Amino acid sequence: MSRIYLCFVWHMHQPFYKNLISGEYHLPWTRMHALKDYYGMVKVLEDFPRVRQTFNLVPSMMAQIEEYASGEAADPFLRAALKPAEELTEEEQKFILRYLFQANPSRMIRRFPRYGELYDAWAQTGRNPDKARRYFPAQTLRDLQVLSQVAWFDEELLAGDAEVRGLVAKERNYTLEDQQLMGAKQLAILRKVLPIYQEFERRGQIELATTPFYHPILPLLCDTNIAGVSHPGLPLPAAFRYPRDARLQLERAREYMEQHFGRRPRGLWPSEGSVSDEVFQIAAEAGFAWTATDNGVLTRTLGRLAGVAETYRPYLWETDGRRIHVLFRDHFLSDLIGFVYSRMDAAEAAEHFLGKIRENCRWFRDHGQDALVPIILDGENAWEYYEGSGRPFLRALYRQIDADPSMEATTVSEALERVPAQTLGHIFPGSWINANFNVWIGSEEDNHAWNLLLDARQTYDRVAGGSGSALSAEQKALAWEELLIAEGSDWCWWYGPEHHSANRAEFDHLYRSHLANVYRALRQPPPDALSRPILRATAEARHEPPQAMLSPCIDGKVSSYFEWMGAGTYRVDQRQGAMHGQKFLLRELHYGSDSEHVFLRLDLEEEPSDLRVHLNFGTAEFDIVFRPDGELRQTGSRDVRAAYRNLLEIGVPVRSLRLGGAAKAPFQISLWRGELPMEALPPEGWIEVPLRGQEGWLA
Repeated sequence: MSRIYLCFVWHMHQPFYKNLISGEYHLPWTRMHALKDYYGMVKVLEDFPRVRQTFNLVPSMMAQIEEYASGEAADPFLRAALKPAEELTEEEQKFILRYLFQANPSRMIRRFPRYGELYDAWAQTGRNPDKARRYFPAQTLRDLQVLSQVAWFDEELLAGDAEVRGLVAKERNYTLEDQQLMGAKQLAILRKVLPIYQEFERRGQIELATTPFYHPILPLLCDTNIAGVSHPGLPLPAAFRYPRDARLQLERAREYMEQHFGRRPRGLWPSEGSVSDEVFQIAAEAGFAWTATDNGVLTRTLGRLAGVAETYRPYLWETDGRRIHVLFRDHFLSDLIGFVYSRMDAAEAAEHFLGKIRENCRWFRDHGQDALVPIILDGENAWEYYEGSGRPFLRALYRQIDADPSMEATTVSEALERVPAQTLGHIFPGSWINANFNVWIGSEEDNHAWNLLLDARQTYDRVAGGSGSALSAEQKALAWEELLIAEGSDWCWWYGPEHHSANRAEFDHLYRSHLANVYRALRQPPPDALSRPILRATAEARHEPPQAMLSPCIDGKVSSYFEWMGAGTYRVDQRQGAMHGQKFLLRELHYGSDSEHVFLRLDLEEEPSDLRVHLNFGTAEFDIVFRPDGELRQTGSRDVRAAYRNLLEIGVPVRSLRLGGAAKAPFQISLWRGELPMEALPPEGWIEVPLRGQEGWLA
């Protein structure tokens, strides 16, 4: 009987947040994810000894965890959380209010009722630190200090540590001793992270792979002009060509892993799945036996759509005597874990996932062949959106894999020994995002960042090169390290229009600080350009309430310029965050009322075949279903009107909402496809439609 080999590769990575000159960690996310994800993702396998997996560890992330575990690392977020609330300065109070609510509201903040109360109070002040200070006295701030950290604790600590359970049960009115206990427990879990990988790697239950040391986009380090191959006509910066830097980043990663785990890794996840023939040649020469990227790259390599028959098998890239095995991840399945299953029941999500795999592998079963299914994704950020940090989903998934005799979850190296590879003489240059490099190069911000990097790199060669340099070995080493850090992919991830974060300004400042440190270490004045932000784009307003009563014609199109004038608008922010890949179905929502009806207009990104729009008004729920033939079907009320031509218009009678004379109608919208929840608006809470005229409204 043919078998299905499931190759999970969990990629663990955070940017390098430390300024080497000041010693300060500018952002806390390595520490936070080390508390919540890095340990628990391995520990959960203890209950499933037959489930084997591959974990990809980025050395620059590990180095930061080591410093935190030793107590040497310092970040302002941790200091703010540990300082006695009564001693906080005004600026420190505002810092806490601005930053300690940075967590998923529904899964992390509201899991702790008091944290949810504080979040609501913060929201009611308009998220204004100056205004909020009046409503957050010392005791309230201490509750926030404690709970903002406990919310990131690993599930094992929350469930299995009696002292932590006591902190959670206490809920509020925390003491200075509670605050100190919270800090001690953080240190305890941080010290367990790297040892758990060592333990499970020795057992043979996990394989460890790695990424170039500071997570650079290797093809762009070799030659930025290669971005024009994957996207002809893309505006590019001055050419950056340093393949020796790419080689060094790879070699240092292998050496670092050997120092910590006793052996050099066989596997390489190149940063962001970014590949090229030159990168494969360097990786093979560095000693890597296998690597991986996305099946979108496979499609462009083959010149035809790569289906499951092409994706679910290994390849052997071989050119000029160099060879390396290559896997191409199933983009669709990986994104289901990343973006969809967090909204579903854990067991149902696991069943759907494995059902899709069995369905996809029918071709292999019919041809008597084994399938190798590569599932490769971020091993940390997705779990912020799951119940229980994703542990219920993972446990359900692993139980169902264990129960299926045709499936085996195994490491990549083990699977490569069992499934024969097809030869590949060339790889198309691209990344896992759209099989190109556009996220990191091509926009005005990206190109400016690359030009600044090139200037620093050339300055290093000019000033530090040669035996006549007056610089000390330590100064040269510091400048070189800061250059390697600045070559990382994370800085340009946040430049350009694709991604948004509340910390974009901090990422921008940190990137420019790393480059400025190159000049300082070389005893050169940093260029004036490094004093000015690279960021140009600003976030556009997303939500505007209604300004007038409406009376649109429900016909599925804009019948006149005026019919939706004055409507409330909710523009969906399609810029991604730390995780890229979510598919957006809804571009913009318009809404309002005429006192007797609630009107909704949904501007969709694509044809809505097989789409279900679920309307929840709290007191009543309705569905608008697009059948495969394009016909609309409504459930929940015959009185609801809906029409679609090039947009979806809906009219809901207020009487059907049973609101009891309320002045506003709260509602939520969710979009479903194939019984999978694809999108929700708003992401949390409700949108409210005024049902009666208000002062200041148009007549």
